[in-house]
Amino acid sequence: MKKIPILIILSVLYAGTMIWGQEPERLRRDQSFFGIHFDFHAGSDCHEIGKNTTPEMVQTIIDMVQPDYIQTDCKGHAGYSSYPTKVGNRAPGFVGDPLRIWRDVTAKNGIALYMHYSGVWDTRAIELHPEWAAIHADGSRDKDKTSVFGTYVDQLLVPQLKELAGDYHVDGVWVDGECWATIPDYGERAVSLFRESTGINDIPKSAADPHWYEWMQFHREGFRKYLRHYVASVRSEYPDFQICSNWAFTHHMPEPVSVALDFLSGDFSPNNSINSARYAGRYLASQGLPWDLMAWSFSTNPFPREQKTAVQLKREAAIVLALGGGFQAYFTQNRDGSVRLEEMQVMEEVAKFARERQPWCQHSVQIPQIALLLSTSDYQRNAGSLFPQYKGQSQGVLQCLLESQYSTDLVSEETLAPDMSRFPIVVIPEWKNISPAFCIDLLEYAKGGGSLLVIGQETSEYFASLAGMQLQNTRFTSSTLGKGKIGFLPLMIGAEYEKSGNEKLREQLNTAVQMMFLNPLVEISGSPWIDVSIGQLKGKKLVHLVNTSGDHKGAGIIKSIEPVGPLQISIRCEHKPEKITLQPEGKICDFVYADGKAQVKVDKVNIYDILVIE
Repeated sequence: MKKIPILIILSVLYAGTMIWGQEPERLRRDQSFFGIHFDFHAGSDCHEIGKNTTPEMVQTIIDMVQPDYIQTDCKGHAGYSSYPTKVGNRAPGFVGDPLRIWRDVTAKNGIALYMHYSGVWDTRAIELHPEWAAIHADGSRDKDKTSVFGTYVDQLLVPQLKELAGDYHVDGVWVDGECWATIPDYGERAVSLFRESTGINDIPKSAADPHWYEWMQFHREGFRKYLRHYVASVRSEYPDFQICSNWAFTHHMPEPVSVALDFLSGDFSPNNSINSARYAGRYLASQGLPWDLMAWSFSTNPFPREQKTAVQLKREAAIVLALGGGFQAYFTQNRDGSVRLEEMQVMEEVAKFARERQPWCQHSVQIPQIALLLSTSDYQRNAGSLFPQYKGQSQGVLQCLLESQYSTDLVSEETLAPDMSRFPIVVIPEWKNISPAFCIDLLEYAKGGGSLLVIGQETSEYFASLAGMQLQNTRFTSSTLGKGKIGFLPLMIGAEYEKSGNEKLREQLNTAVQMMFLNPLVEISGSPWIDVSIGQLKGKKLVHLVNTSGDHKGAGIIKSIEPVGPLQISIRCEHKPEKITLQPEGKICDFVYADGKAQVKVDKVNIYDILVIE
C-alpha cells in the first residue's frame, strides 16, 4: 500500500476542520501566559488603514511568536477607530476591513484576540460632543478626558464594545486611558451628585480647600461606578466577553477589586523598566485575579525611541514571570495599521525564553515571607490626583529589600488584614496617614507573635507612642511585644535609596531585618543583584532567581547582561528534599542537608533560573 505523506494528511484534516467551522479552542485570559500587543492610536492622518494588513502578515506574527493571545488597536486616545465601525468615529480612510483579517486568522490558529480601546480618554468624541467632556475648576472643558458621570459611556463606549463582541467575535478588550486618565469633574451633574451624596455644598477647587478628600473620594467612586456599569452592560448581552481596565486595582488604584473584571493588567514604564515591573508585579500578585504586565518593546531614552534588545526584554519578562504573572510586550504599528515584521524577531527570542520556563512559573503562588505595606489610606489622602503612580517612599524600600535578597510582597491594608499571621514579618515604610484602627491591628499582630518593623522618623515615633516605647535617635531598636517583636529604624530610606542605591542604607535595613526575621525560607550570599521570589506550584517549592545586575535607571538600551554568581543558597525544608533541580536547564543539583536546611550552590545566573525543590 502506498504511504501518504503525513503533511498531506494533516493539511486535509485542517481543511476539513475549517470547512465544518470547527475553529480550534482558544485560551481564556486566566489560562494564558504569553501575548503580544499592537497599537497606533489612529488619527486624522490615517487614510489607508488596512492597505498592508494581510492574512500573511498576521500568520507570520503567529508563526514566529506563537502567542496565546494578540491585542491589536481599535481605538486609541485620539478617538478615531482603526476599523470600519458602524457605531463609533471612524478614521478617515480604510482599505477593506483589517479587523476581519485579524479575527479570521487568529481564530483559525486558535489564538485569542483582544482589542486595545481607549476609554475615558477620547479626544475625537469630545470634539463631536463637547457635552461629554469633564469640566475643570475654572469652567473650561477638558479636550481629551470624558466625564465618568456623563452619557459618553452609554452612547459610544458600550455600543462599540458590543459591536466588537457581536459583529467581530473578538475575545475581549484591554481598555486603555482609564483610571489614570480620570480627572475631577466640575460639571453640573457631578457637582449635584456630590452635594446630594455628601451634604457638602462648598465645592473645593484645590487640595488646600476644605473637603478636598471627600471630593476626591467621590470621584474615585464615580470611576468605579462607571466601570461597573459598562462591564455589566456589555456582559448582559455577551457574558463571555473578557474585560480589563488598564491599571485598575493595581498600584495606580491600590484597593480591593470591586468590579467583575476578568483580569488585571498594566503597561510598565519604557525606561527604568526593571524597577517599574518589580513594584507593579508585587502588588498585582496579591490581588486575587489573573494578571499580566506589558513591557514596552522600545525605550524612549534616547528620545524619541529605540528598539530594546532581546536580552533586555527577556529580563523584563523574567521579573513578571517569577511572580506567577503573564507577560506581553507592546509594539507600535504603522499608520496604516500594519506591523513591522522585522521587529518580531526580538519577540520570537523572548517567547522562546519564556516558554522554556513556563512549566515552573505560570500560576506559581508566592509563599509569604516579608509583607511591605502599600497604604491605601495614605495613598487616598496624599496622592494628589485620583489614580496616579503615588508610591510614597515604598518604591525605594522595596528595592532595598529586594537587593538584600528578601522575597517581598507589596500589600494593602485590605489584603493584609484578614490574616497578617501568614507573614513572618511586616514592614511599614514611611507612610504618614495609616488609619489608627489598622495601626492597632498591626500592634496586635506583633503581640500575637509576628515581627513588625517600622521605618522612618515620623512613622516610627507614631508607632512607638502607641506601643509605649521610646526611640533611640536614628539607631535601630527593637523590643519584645507580647509574643512577638516590634522594631524601629527611624531613617529616611525610601527616597534616598530609590535615587542613589545607597549601600550603607541597604546594610542598615538588612541588619534590622535580620534581627527581626531570624529564619527566612531562603538565604543567599554571593551577589546583591539577584531578585528572589519564593513560590509554590503543584506541591513543589520554587526559588525564582532573576539577575538584576547593571544600570536600570540610566540605561535606555541594554545590549548585554553580566552573569552573577557563584551563589550559595540555603533553603529551609522540613524534610530532606528528594532532589533539587535547576530549571530550565534540567540540572540535578548537589546539596547538603543539615539542621533543616538544604545548602546548594548555583554557579551563575545569566538572566532567570528556577530552583525546584521536591
